[in-house]
Amino acid sequence: MNTAAFVRPRSLPSPDLRLVVVPHAGGSGAVYHPMTRRLPPAWDLLLLDLPGRGKRHDRPPFTDMTALVAQVTEDVAAVADGTPLALFGHSFGAVVAAETARSLQRRGTAPLWVGVSGRQAPAVRPGVRLLDPALSEVELARRLTRLGGMPDRLDELPEFRARFLQLVRADLRALDSYRPDPGRPPLTADLTVFAATDDALAPAAGAAAWAPETTGAFRRLTFPGGHFHFLDDAFPAFTAALVAEIEETRGRVAASRATPATTTTTTTPATTTTSATTAREESA
Repeated sequence: MNTAAFVRPRSLPSPDLRLVVVPHAGGSGAVYHPMTRRLPPAWDLLLLDLPGRGKRHDRPPFTDMTALVAQVTEDVAAVADGTPLALFGHSFGAVVAAETARSLQRRGTAPLWVGVSGRQAPAVRPGVRLLDPALSEVELARRLTRLGGMPDRLDELPEFRARFLQLVRADLRALDSYRPDPGRPPLTADLTVFAATDDALAPAAGAAAWAPETTGAFRRLTFPGGHFHFLDDAFPAFTAALVAEIEETRGRVAASRATPATTTTTTTPATTTTSATTAREESA
């Protein structure tokens, strides 16, 4: 198994599940390393380093979404060995994760679950572009800071700051090139949308627009906070919610396999509340 494109916090010979995480614009897989401490011990965490950062810092970043998804599809296919697979991505990474899942599905290696966070559904064109690759360096940095997406103390390291903003621009250009075919087949994987109450880039009210993107179970979670609501102190609770979503899918898949083929089952849409701050909605 070739894991050259990934940061792999722990090596497991026979994991129960492989979780691939695609970072946000300008980010590297290392940002999501704290997930390791909150995942089930038999889960293999694979943090993707896109070209231009981390383990692949010497490669130029992609500025075209189609080419980027093709590369990530090859990266994930290299670790797809029949072990149940789940994909998660935030913001820019949500688009990459969802389209990579579609690409893998066409190849016969569909993941069982996809999680998207901080991104409007493909059918929704943003009315306001808070992040634009044509922004000046000062303005781009200012808007990233306002969203919570600028690494701490980066202004103290001018060369790293310039490099980071170059990566963000490249990722934003790739995002701008994204033109999904409205007639393409939907995902078959379960799909969970992670939204936030004060996310200016992906308003929580629009999370339901992701539902047509899958024929699997669709669920959405809403958290308090802004675009990067899950970082820092919120990371443990966010990871726990992500694990619960994947476990629910695994349980549903196991139950469906145990159901005799002659039995017809239906799922009634239901809404439950998991905490005072997290609303959860499910439909099939």
